[in-house]
This record gives sequence, C-alpha cells and structure tokens, in this order.
Amino acid sequence: MIENKEKMVSVYAEANPNPESMKFVMNVQLLPDGQSVDYPNVESALESPLAQELFNFDYVSRVFIASNFVTVTKSAELEWVKIIPELRTFLKSYVEAGGPVFNEGFSAAKAQAAGTAVHGEASAEDAEISKKVIDLLENYVRPAVEQDGGNITFKSYHEGVVTVHLQGSCSGCPSATVTLKAGIENLLKRMVPEVKEVVADGVVL
Repeated sequence: MIENKEKMVSVYAEANPNPESMKFVMNVQLLPDGQSVDYPNVESALESPLAQELFNFDYVSRVFIASNFVTVTKSAELEWVKIIPELRTFLKSYVEAGGPVFNEGFSAAKAQAAGTAVHGEASAEDAEISKKVIDLLENYVRPAVEQDGGNITFKSYHEGVVTVHLQGSCSGCPSATVTLKAGIENLLKRMVPEVKEVVADGVVL
C-alpha cells in the first residue's frame, strides 16, 4: 500500500446518480489504479480498518474503496447536507494520521479475481467469449462507472447470459437497471454477438 502519513490530505464530496451514495475524492492513493473493493456491511469489512471505522457511523450502510476515493452509502432517513462535513473531516484526519486502509497482506486484485468465474466446465468458446466481455467491461464500461463512485465486475458467462456484479454507488442505484440494459447490455450485444442478455448478480430487474 502507498504510504500517506505526514501528507496534507484534501477531501471533497462528489454526488453521483445514486441519491443515497456520496463519493469522497482524495489527493492520495488508497489502492493501485484500476483496483477497488466493496463492503456491503461491517461483517465483510474485516480486512479494512478504514471501512470498519466508517461503519461505526450508524448511518453508513455500505463502503466502497477505490484508487483515490471512498464511496459511502447511507441510510435513507438522513440528508447528505447534515453528514458530509462529519465524514469529510473523519476521512481527512484518518488518512493524514496514517491510519491503515487495509490490513497487511491484503490484495484487492486477489479479492476481485475470487469473484470472477466462468459457469461450470467452461468450453474453449465460452472462455474466449468471457475474455472478450471482460476486456470490454474493463476498457469501456468500468472507467465510466468509476466516475460515478462505483464499479462493475464480471462474474460469469453461460449460454449467452453475462452476469455482472455491481459495487459501490451502483448497488441499489435507481438508475442502475437503465444503465445495465440500455447501456451495458446493448454495448456487449453489439460487440460480442454471442451475448444475449446481461444481468446483475442479486439485482431483480
């Protein structure tokens, strides 16, 4: 991990399409470019002291950490205007003090790879299609999704159906269904004719 100790840290809040999520952008690197990790609850955040500290705020329901930002998802009853200053001050103080973002030995790349699979005994054809889909998601879709404080990862391909996993602000976002079907599915169908449908793991469309 990159050492942030003794550096003046600036943090600014940036809204995204999910009204319950806020992206807190910093001038320090928390993870290598292109890597991210998503914690849907405190139980999943054992590897990240920073995420655990954020879950201590009773209104925080999800934490997503990427290269230079943290996306926080809140409970619906509170307004952002009341809690942004508190979260921004906490993040600035924590990172400036050199607080650990992850436990020693943690690898976001390994965590991401663990969720990537091809369904069952994949044929050579399915493996090749999966590779094409992953390349498109990485090069065309993920950069745009990351701008909105979230992430999309490939989970599986089977019989024309691509399953993806939505993270950060994308999880639970009201516009996620439109983005998935009108944007991502159309792109993959156009570029990879074998793809018939794109679905999000755990999301009912």
